[in-house]
Amino acid sequence: MSDKIEVSADEHGVVRVFAVDLDADELRAFGQRNGAWPAAEALGVDTLAPDQVELFPASDLAGVGLSGYLEEGLGVAAEELEDMRARLDSLERGVLILRSRAFGGQAVTLKPRAPLRHVATFHEARPKVQFEPLPSSGAVGTVAGTGTAGAPASGRGWWAVILLIAGVAVGLLALALS
Repeated sequence: MSDKIEVSADEHGVVRVFAVDLDADELRAFGQRNGAWPAAEALGVDTLAPDQVELFPASDLAGVGLSGYLEEGLGVAAEELEDMRARLDSLERGVLILRSRAFGGQAVTLKPRAPLRHVATFHEARPKVQFEPLPSSGAVGTVAGTGTAGAPASGRGWWAVILLIAGVAVGLLALALS
């Protein structure tokens, strides 16, 4: 495959799906072994973050299907998957799923080659941030503060802390000398 896929350093929430044209035994060998990633080589990159890469036989998803896994397991929106469900669920051999962080926050250019075939790129659904009224009237109002966060309101509080520390130090010194 000669297509190039650009991945920016600040990319997040992107899920890329590749078909892996290997049988089960070859697929196991295609994963990470002894610190090497044949999959990384086939993508044209130096390294992959193992916790952001999934490589498995499509048959592992029997009953759920790849589209169901992407939706329920990885949070891809159902609407984004709609036109791709049949194609995704028809994959029979291996599947490689890469999340944005698979590249360690580095900008890379993927140059996938056999046995990889890029199937689709999706985005994780993110709920919109909503600012609603506080749920309880006890949570409504203002908090009055005097002074900086974590500091006593007056200088007398600091003197009390200093005197307490000095008293403990004198007591320990007296114990040590007796």
